Amino acid sequence: MTTPEEKHRTDSANLLLFIALLMLTIFTIWIFKHKRMRFIHETGLAIVYGLIIGVIIKYSTVSGNAPQMGNVTCKQNTSVVPSYVYVNYNNSNYLFTRHKIYKYHIPVLLLFSVFSVMTFDPELFFNILLPPIIFHAGYSLKKRHFFRNIGSILTFAFIGTVLSALVVGSIMFGFVSWMMVYNTDPTFTFGFVDCLLFGAIVSATDPVTVLAVFKELKVDVNLDALLFGESVLNDAVAIVLVSSIQKYQSARSSVFDSGAFFSALGSFIGVFLGSFAIGALAAVITACMFKFTKICHYPVLETSIFFLMSWSSFLLAEAVGFTGIVSVLFCGVLQAHYTYNNLSTESKARTKELFELLNFLAENFIFGYMGVAMFTFSHHHFNAIFIFGAFVAVLVSRACNIYPLSFLLNLGRKRKISRNIQHMMMFAGLRGAIAFTLAIRNTCTTGKQMMFSTTLLIVFFTVWVLGGGTTQMLTWLNIKVGVDEDDVAAVEALDLDHQNTETQDSGPQPKYADSAWMFKNWYKFDKNYLKPILTHAGPPLSASLPSCCAPVANCLTSPRA
Repeated sequence: MTTPEEKHRTDSANLLLFIALLMLTIFTIWIFKHKRMRFIHETGLAIVYGLIIGVIIKYSTVSGNAPQMGNVTCKQNTSVVPSYVYVNYNNSNYLFTRHKIYKYHIPVLLLFSVFSVMTFDPELFFNILLPPIIFHAGYSLKKRHFFRNIGSILTFAFIGTVLSALVVGSIMFGFVSWMMVYNTDPTFTFGFVDCLLFGAIVSATDPVTVLAVFKELKVDVNLDALLFGESVLNDAVAIVLVSSIQKYQSARSSVFDSGAFFSALGSFIGVFLGSFAIGALAAVITACMFKFTKICHYPVLETSIFFLMSWSSFLLAEAVGFTGIVSVLFCGVLQAHYTYNNLSTESKARTKELFELLNFLAENFIFGYMGVAMFTFSHHHFNAIFIFGAFVAVLVSRACNIYPLSFLLNLGRKRKISRNIQHMMMFAGLRGAIAFTLAIRNTCTTGKQMMFSTTLLIVFFTVWVLGGGTTQMLTWLNIKVGVDEDDVAAVEALDLDHQNTETQDSGPQPKYADSAWMFKNWYKFDKNYLKPILTHAGPPLSASLPSCCAPVANCLTSPRA
């Protein structure tokens, strides 16, 4: 048995090795940036180094030192499996804890770790590493271009993600049916709902590699906004979709009944809206806190509260049964829109840099761990038919997402989504940290292990091949680079003035004019009411509210307005 001191030293060595992995990745990134090499992104480098470390660990670890799995059959009168079990082993007493994630269907109460060394609890990724990544995506959002394309982004993120999951699930069901012909394990089951679950997992796109190249080359702002906006909201939709499917999946079979299907649909909508409400509430409370207090005179305290309130939105949503990722995403968007204006100059810089740093470290840690897990995860299950089907399904589902929806959107868009931009969006459907985290959270059956192993291969392929070929694809498709955002803003302003002039001189306008009217009114409402209430911005509320509300207006209006 390993003593607590030995375990402590082993854990310290493991963490030190991961820190060394991150440092090696960072130095290599610096070399690549200095030499202007773009054939592989930093996340791809982290995977490569992780694979190397995984190989070293796998083939250098003495088998006798690896954790051992023991099967012990116990009988109890209670039907509840105990969380802790005291065991007398060779006249020595030991305390074993039940592992809540990796629980196998065997008569075992003493559940040992199924990983070897260099492993972490999957909840670490979901509760610690993902929130700063998602929050940073919302906090660094380029609002102007995002909201100009909000209709298209929502279409790709919501309809496109659900459509992708259904297409992947349907295609995989056909391949799984073929696979079952050669199956020799009578206990192995993989139904249509399992296929849908896998479809939801791999529908979470993460084009971090492509977006990094876009930023460096200053690609067309509309393409950048469409792809970034889709990826941000797509992650949230995929997570809620996975949660809904898992929640209403039968415990004894892999089928949904009709009642469960509509319950899952209602759960999907309810969880998403509830999570959004919690994120918005956290942002509003933070904005008001900084507006009506003098904490801005203490930037360290100000930054600390901002950080803790933002993280609390994730924890609160998880605590009440919603999805923290959705909550922290919209919290980040609203913190950037409202709270940021109330921060001191020092805190504005600190919060941006803090979450950029956390995002960088968390993202590279996850991708590095993916490489390590390829060799240290002890329950991989690879099936050639399933893997081939997964790659086909991912490709077809991305095409079914981008091309039909772009055609429908172009019917009402003033600025059409060109064919080359559609090809680039199709190419940029990389999988990454979100898909990995969703897959590793549950590996309790052979089918779930097969999903996890296949997801790893999909992530590796898309990051290395698609991510590495981004620059060449931009050149081949003749997509505009070196675009100055200020010049784009000036052109858009002229177009808007021209459109307003035409609106005054003509009759009925096309559908996009109605859309512009809707967002124009929302902008006025936000400027005249929400921003004066939540920030120091003007105009004073007394100019917007009726005279009977003057006391309230004077109370809520900032002296700086």
